[in-house]
Amino acid sequence: MNRVFVTGLGAISPVGNDVETYWRNLVAGKSGAAKITQFDPGDMPFNIACEVKDFDPEEYMDRKLARRTSRATQFAIAASKQALADAGLTISQDNWNRVGVMMATGGGGFTAIEYATVEMVDKGWRSVGPFVVPNAMANAVSCVVSIETGARGPVMTSTAACASGHYSILEGYHYIKRGEADVMIAGGAESAMSLLTMSAFGRMGPLSTRTDEPERACRPFSIDRDGFVSGEGACVVILESEESALARGARVYAEVLGGRLTADAFHITAPDPDGDGAARALTGAVESSGISAEDIDVVYAHGTGTALNDIGETKALKRAFGDLVYGMKITAIKSMLGHGLGAAGAQSAVAAVLTLRDGWIPPTINYTPDPEIDIPIVANTAQQTKADCVIVNAFGFGGQNVVAVFGRVNETN
Repeated sequence: MNRVFVTGLGAISPVGNDVETYWRNLVAGKSGAAKITQFDPGDMPFNIACEVKDFDPEEYMDRKLARRTSRATQFAIAASKQALADAGLTISQDNWNRVGVMMATGGGGFTAIEYATVEMVDKGWRSVGPFVVPNAMANAVSCVVSIETGARGPVMTSTAACASGHYSILEGYHYIKRGEADVMIAGGAESAMSLLTMSAFGRMGPLSTRTDEPERACRPFSIDRDGFVSGEGACVVILESEESALARGARVYAEVLGGRLTADAFHITAPDPDGDGAARALTGAVESSGISAEDIDVVYAHGTGTALNDIGETKALKRAFGDLVYGMKITAIKSMLGHGLGAAGAQSAVAAVLTLRDGWIPPTINYTPDPEIDIPIVANTAQQTKADCVIVNAFGFGGQNVVAVFGRVNETN
């Protein structure tokens, strides 16, 4: 069966709107958190977020399309076009039936429903615009990317809450392995900054209230963590079969070695406190990749900065790998990006591929040790090491656990 390579990358993020800026700022430990600007938070005690800054959608699409699409879809289009350009891949009549899109989102454009509802209540039904539904529907993030790029192969949107962006990469990998596509544009996009969504998350309890110093608010695995900071953005990878990549002389970043999706079957928002589902995803991902736990150099943790997630993920890693976990390097980039929800897993996947390219591991900033979390965190300052195998964790509401494994591709492979 075809090997699956990563041949292109794209990023729209709270710390940079292109891949190299994104990567440089992650390695530097730069936080994207600040006071919310997309709406007036009033007296809301969780009024900070990691927003995408200085994004102009008209750099990637015409004004009409920009006005008719949600911010999440705009991010998806931009990151996809970046990734295609980075891969040097042109979609034409010669290949468009073999290029697919597997994009992900937690909520897509659901903030459009909130804004339309407020306007309708205030002004009546005739104020509702004709583009609310296509703006809000989750599959717009994939379908509009397909329309804009000309990709006519499999087109699907995954919605697995906070695991969505990573699941899309794993499923894109499977489409190629099954021979249904030669290339998949895969990733995640999200923008859920609104009064309703922030209020709902805040009332649920997982948001940080450390608003006096936003850049220090998100503190994964730290003893003084108090919740996550909402984030947004999009990251995309171009997945390509070995045959396709070699035929066109593509530059190869990494290989997707395998992965696994499991369920906690425990609670609609809380993770299994024993880490059972996540541990099974970790061990299954390793088994499917044909590697052993000894081969893992780096773990990109889900690492939200909530009490339940960080303890549960620690237990899962130790349950899956035992004492071998102490020889791995573990990092949580949500400390800088916030929690990008449906984009989060893809954000980590792009960073994982760049770790394989450059050997740098971005830090978990704002870290203060917690005696209950004795795993080896890359704390506060980036580390450099040769990495041959990196795994990425993404765990979503509802108990959906996704782990994927990325490996270095050497000239002798």
